Amino acid sequence: MLTPELLCRLRFTLRDLPRVRIEVDTCAAWAGLGEPRRGEFVVAVDAVATNAVEHAGGRGQLLLRHLGNELECQVTDSGPGFSEDVIPELLPGLDGATTGRGLWLARLVTDRLTITPADKTCGSGSLVTLAVKLPGG
Repeated sequence: MLTPELLCRLRFTLRDLPRVRIEVDTCAAWAGLGEPRRGEFVVAVDAVATNAVEHAGGRGQLLLRHLGNELECQVTDSGPGFSEDVIPELLPGLDGATTGRGLWLARLVTDRLTITPADKTCGSGSLVTLAVKLPGG
């Protein structure tokens, strides 16, 4: 069984989003994720964190871990919850959708993206998990 290595844990609001991007970039570089994948991963995490702020109560929590051959980020919010069904199949705008661009992009540039209820007992909030494979993995 692999023991995850905690790289970063942050609670964030709108004013913390620049710090979230810097922390994720710094930790991803330390874990060995090179460009351009690192930049793509930071953009994906930023999109999910921004959604937590804008659509799910104005705050969230981020957990970044080195897990085996992956860099995994979990973003939790306390909003109404949502499912992967809201992610458009095509680039938003091309399919008539006016929202969902950030989640669409996050799914496109990561190796794994899942959305589950943050609190499984009452179904409130969301837990979005994004992961990318590290070089050599």
